[in-house]
Parts: sequence; C-alpha cells; structure tokens
Amino acid sequence: MFGKRSEAVAVQPAPAPKSSAPQKDKAAPPPKVAKPKSSTTQPAVASPAPVQQSSNQSEEYFKTKTTIFNALIDTIDLSQLAQLDPESAAEEIRDIVNEIISIKGLQMSISEQEALLQDICNDVLGYGPLEPLLARDDIADIMVNGSSRVFIEVGGKIELTPVRFRDNAQLMNICQRIVSQVGRRVDEASPICDARLPDGSRVNVIAPPLSIDGAALTIRKFKKDKLTIQNLVEFGSISPEGAKVLEIVGHCGINTLISGGTGSGKTTLLNCMTSFIDEGERVITCEDAAELQLQQPHVVRLETRPPNLEGTGEVTMRDLVKNCLRMRPERIIVGEVRGPEAFDLLQAMNTGHDGSMGTLHANSPREALSRLESMITMGGFNLPSKTIRDMIVGSVDVVIQAARLRDGSRRITHVTEVIGTEGDTIITQDLFVYDITGEDDDGKVIGRHKSTGIARPAFWDRAKYYGKHVELAEALDAAAE
Repeated sequence: MFGKRSEAVAVQPAPAPKSSAPQKDKAAPPPKVAKPKSSTTQPAVASPAPVQQSSNQSEEYFKTKTTIFNALIDTIDLSQLAQLDPESAAEEIRDIVNEIISIKGLQMSISEQEALLQDICNDVLGYGPLEPLLARDDIADIMVNGSSRVFIEVGGKIELTPVRFRDNAQLMNICQRIVSQVGRRVDEASPICDARLPDGSRVNVIAPPLSIDGAALTIRKFKKDKLTIQNLVEFGSISPEGAKVLEIVGHCGINTLISGGTGSGKTTLLNCMTSFIDEGERVITCEDAAELQLQQPHVVRLETRPPNLEGTGEVTMRDLVKNCLRMRPERIIVGEVRGPEAFDLLQAMNTGHDGSMGTLHANSPREALSRLESMITMGGFNLPSKTIRDMIVGSVDVVIQAARLRDGSRRITHVTEVIGTEGDTIITQDLFVYDITGEDDDGKVIGRHKSTGIARPAFWDRAKYYGKHVELAEALDAAAE
C-alpha cells in the first residue's frame, strides 16, 4: 500500500508530480466492505464495468463510496484536473483514491476496489452511474426517475436496474454536464431541456419543481454501429422485397413521410432511407436535437435553439426550414414535424426539392395525413381544407408506417402511396402491409409482410426516369407470390 503523508497537496498539471492524499482521518473508518486482502498492484484504466456488477452493491458500498468521493473532492483541485487529458486525469484520480483507501484503513478486495475506482472516475470525469448503461449497445432507452430509480429498455421491454445516484444533487449535476455540452442549460428557471450526447443519442431533462421526485432524465440511445436496411430485413422489420421498394423510394427522389408512435423506430428508419441518397446531392437536415447521422459527404446539419433567459433568441423549426430554401438544397430532411413547419416542408416538397423526408407521430398513414393538415391549420394559415389537402396530395408521395408491437418488436406495417383526392377525401393505396397471424409460445408476434397486388404504383414513372422500374417490378412481383 502507499505510505501515509502528513499533508494534502492539490493536483498539479502534467508533468508535475502526482498529488497526495489528505491527512489521515482520525475518525472511525466507514463500515468495511469485505475481508482484508493485501495488494500493491494499482488497477489499470479499464472500460466501464458491466451494469450487472451493481446488483450486489449494498448500502455499505454506497456509504464507503460517498466517504471516499468527499475526501477526493477535498483533496484535488478540479480546475487543474480539467487541464489534463482524460487518461492522465483518470490515473491521477486512481492514485489519490488508492492512498485515501490506505490512509482510512479501508479493507476491500481487488474486484471491489476496481469497481469503486471505476465508479469514482465516472463520477468525476463522465456521467457517473450512467456510464455502464451508456456502454451497453443492447439498451435502447435509459429512463431515470429521480436519484434512486433507473429503468432501461432492452429488446422492447422495460426493466428496473440496480443503478442509483448518491442523491438528487448528483443527478442534477450530471444533467447539467450533458446539456452544457451543446450550449444549453437546465435549472429552476429553465426546467425543460432537449439535448444530445456526443454519439447523437437524444436526451430530455425535466427538473424540479416541474418533476416532483427529482430530475427526470430520458436518453434515447443509438447503436454504435448504424443500422442499415439489410439489418431491418434480418430483424424481420421488413421483407427483402419491401426493402428493395424502400431503396427505390429513397434513391428516386420520392417525397416521403415516416409516421409511427413513440419508440417505433421512425428515426432509425429515416437514417436507413437517407443512405440511398446519391452522394452528389446536397442534403440539409433540420432537427430539434441533431440525431440524424447521414453518411453522404455533402450534408448541412441545422438545429433549433430555445429562447434565452430574457425570452429572446429562439430559433424554431419553421425558421430553419424557411432558411433551408435559401441554401440551395436538393433534399430537405426534417427530423420531426411537430407544428407549423409542416407547411414549409410541403412547400419545399412541391417546389423542386424532390426526395425530401420527414417524420411525425401518427398511428396509421391516413392519420398521418390528417395530422399534417391539423399542423398546417395550427400555424394560423387561413386556407380552405380542400386547398390544404390538395397541397398534401401534390407534395407527399409515400407514407411509411412504423410500429412497435405488443411483444416489443418493431415492424414496418404499411408502405402507402398518396394517389389524389376524390371530393374532399385524400385517396391512398397500400403497396405493402404487415399481416399479423398470431403469436408463438413465447408471446412473440407472428406475421408476414405481403404485397397488396399493385403491379404499377403511382411513382412508376419516377422510377423509370431513374432506370429503376425493372427492379421495382421484380420486387413487387416477388412479394405477390
């Protein structure tokens, strides 16, 4: 073990010597966590421990961790620590924590000491108890309901985890750390905030006093390896023939709306659809929190901005979409259509920006078109209903419906064309539908994607213009068999 020292020294920037631990605490040490084991080996910097390790952590562990963490904060100079690179800072923290453990006479096994070192490094340098969850690629959502209850979604099912925070103050500190990275803030004066993590994962925070039991933090995680349309075929989200039709829709500049409920996979599907855009096209994306990750070389990403403390400086989605039209886009991608920007998106689709795309919340293709009409009306446009519907028909070519089924699986349930109007009614026709036939012994939904028998869809001429009509005919014929 490290020897005792007589006085504390603040952390110095590299390459200065490592700082020392605080004076020996003469008070009784916190409860022992395990039987003593001697070890002089300093643990190496490791990747975040799996979240399952937390399942056996007792109240004693959390008390011990809090004691060591408080001693660490009293010892180090955080402003100087911030000048170090992450690896050097982690090594510095580990050195000091090892000496604190020695001076306080705490007896811990090697595995417990390593877990505690990793937890404290995460608290100081990362996102604290969330780090192990963020490191797992099988988690779709992380939902923090106050400091003591953290839920995750795995495989479409929500489950409670043993992860917890020291208190609500630590939770709020981590929320501030996340949102400050994108120039936003969350506190009593501004208690609601949308932000994102560096990997594009979507973050929402709602803080007290609006959230009564402590801050509520929701993270929609994205996989490190971006999904492709082939992955969706492997998962059963769409049939190979349906995937081919979606590829043609994305490539041929066909205006597309993706609708679905919360967590149904709209953004993932939009990412897959944008992969078919030709690399020579100029694409501009507009989002509330930038999460789309297009692979094309010529992409401009725009993001809205909330008002400042004086209530000024807000940049809305509609401002972004209107500004897009002055930036010579070939395609405009709207992350989510929620309000009056629907009018500007339709205008863009109808004025030479073929192949523009957007997502919205709706439970069916027909409901998606109704919501689009409602959002335009919300903008205060004094237009007759028939005029709005004619505009929708002239702008939107295809609606793709995504859904999360009762077993947690995600499926593309409809690929629907917008044909025209008959009187005041918008006429649509389904090209593909997902037919549920039952469920297996494990409760998994059984179904299949089937063609409705349409041999020549309304966008046939568009596909022919791009030389894709033969592939389209083959995909539709194969799906009809």
